[in-house]
Amino acid sequence: MKLGVVGLPNVGKSTLFNALTRAGAPSANYPFCTIEPNVGIVSVPDERVDFLADHYKAKSVVNATIEFVDIAGLVKGAASGEGLGNKFLSHIREVDAIVHVVRTFANQDIIHVDGDVNPVRDINTISLELILSDIESVGKQIDKLSKQMKSQKADSKLGEELELLQKIKIALENEKFASTAMQTEKEREIARSFFLLTLKPVLYVANISENEINSFFSSTESDVAGSLRELIDFVHEQNNQIIGICAKIEEELGNEDDIEIRAELMQMYGMHQSGLDTLISASYKLLGLISYLTAGEAEVRAWTIPIGTKAPGAAGKIHTDFERGFIRAEIVAYDDFKKYGNIILAKENGKVRVEGKDYVVKDGDIIHFRFNV
Repeated sequence: MKLGVVGLPNVGKSTLFNALTRAGAPSANYPFCTIEPNVGIVSVPDERVDFLADHYKAKSVVNATIEFVDIAGLVKGAASGEGLGNKFLSHIREVDAIVHVVRTFANQDIIHVDGDVNPVRDINTISLELILSDIESVGKQIDKLSKQMKSQKADSKLGEELELLQKIKIALENEKFASTAMQTEKEREIARSFFLLTLKPVLYVANISENEINSFFSSTESDVAGSLRELIDFVHEQNNQIIGICAKIEEELGNEDDIEIRAELMQMYGMHQSGLDTLISASYKLLGLISYLTAGEAEVRAWTIPIGTKAPGAAGKIHTDFERGFIRAEIVAYDDFKKYGNIILAKENGKVRVEGKDYVVKDGDIIHFRFNV
């Protein structure tokens, strides 16, 4: 999973990136401090992996990972090259999803590129640049396909692509994301080859102040007002997901190695989990991902797969031979394994199942694959 962290300059992108990844990206109070994208790979915290590793005294422990890419701040006019915009937009094309950081905190010492803090305006600024970039891309692809249609025999596939591109063009010209034009799974499948920015799923992250933490997490309450309320409502109206993270607090937590002190800090701020955990959970949900587990004395490991993956496909995540020669999968749910304490008792209580090629893997399944090549 590769997530691109985007936003206007000075909204706290690099501070948040550094706090989550400890990657040491430069962070300063002026636009375009980040020129080339910074990359950080984060191990996904998973108490199931920790429990199984301790149970088996595993020699090797491998958590799932997420790759964060800190993309330099975009500005108005990026699609036409402002602020090195074309270069920055090209980096977004390479990620699986966009994490759009929006500033809600007020601080006169930190310059805002537009002079004042206005989260909804800032979202619209970035969104419009992505749309304008896609309009240019779609126009080129329509011209190319139109010429191909004239120079060769009618091809139903080319016709479907051209029709969908024209449909997407209408949406973009009405300042809507290309994703809003998708109505069927077939259209979504065809559109993947277009490599459009506004087809990528977006998770909004409000970079909130310490004082806004409780307000954000009680966002259903009527007492939440002002720009924060407006931001939450705006994102929800678009059927998108928003989470609140205080980059300043995450930076403080990220610099603290003592687990007990970290827990005390989180309790002091009224946080149930860290911003990293919140972001990871939201990202898995956004991309429709789950994790299954393999466990033994040699290794305990989490494997990330799309929701709906069948057993052979999950086996292929480990090695193509596992998928090609798949025979069956022996499965126990993590909760059942933990309840009974070991695989033998789980089996005696009927909690270990043998599943075939049509089994759809569930989050937290502990699986042993049988295969023959």
